Amino acid sequence: MRQFFLGVCVLLMGCSSPSVDIRPVEGTLDEPVAAQPMPEEVSEAIAEATRLHQYELLNDEQDDISVWVLEEVDNGIPTQGYGITVVRGAKSTTIPEIFHGKNPSAWYNKAGDFLWLACGQMEGTGTLVEAAFRLCFHDDGSAYIDDVVEPYQIQQLLCERLSYSVEGEQISFFDKGGLLCTATNTVTDMGGLDEEQPIWIGEQIQFAMSEGSLQVHVTPGVKFVTGLVLTYDDMPTFSVPVTMAEDGTVMLGEISIEE
Repeated sequence: MRQFFLGVCVLLMGCSSPSVDIRPVEGTLDEPVAAQPMPEEVSEAIAEATRLHQYELLNDEQDDISVWVLEEVDNGIPTQGYGITVVRGAKSTTIPEIFHGKNPSAWYNKAGDFLWLACGQMEGTGTLVEAAFRLCFHDDGSAYIDDVVEPYQIQQLLCERLSYSVEGEQISFFDKGGLLCTATNTVTDMGGLDEEQPIWIGEQIQFAMSEGSLQVHVTPGVKFVTGLVLTYDDMPTFSVPVTMAEDGTVMLGEISIEE
């Protein structure tokens, strides 16, 4: 991979300025995001509950499918971000082990007869990292977790493709050597861009549905000389189609710029 990017650099430098240094982006995630273990009291409360307090996330009346997010059980114990219920026809399936986070999303893929469920795995100031669960159905209508698109997978696939160059305050992004866009940094009170590695991805990975296809939105962050956190001012958001083969292999399509 190092040789690939060096080859791209030589080619582009020959076409433009010999001073342009094109480097691959780096990822903030060192490893797959570990699933947070469900607290024992939550597991026991859900198992013993006679009533679940939840809110509706998806209601597909045409296909008679709905998705519900668990908030607390009937004894007042909060689920602490765990648990979803999928209803298909008269069949209801509760999957307590899914950590859904604060603002999950769900979409039904009628052609493939499965659900996508996007759930926050890391959430905080400047950070939103989601995983996408693929839920399929047994013959009796009950739902189960078929596979998961991990945010670390997305990061690593994009690190193989994305590179950047910096010329003054102009930051240009490339996909396999082809120019995607150029952004202008307007932050002037952080001591300038970090010289060693100013551009990172991994803290902003979100899923959405567009024209029936799963998309991932990734925003790169900028590291400055001062400050311990990445800054997202002025940075573009990349939108990439995501497909998953039957064997679980994740593939990314062409990168576009989110408007």
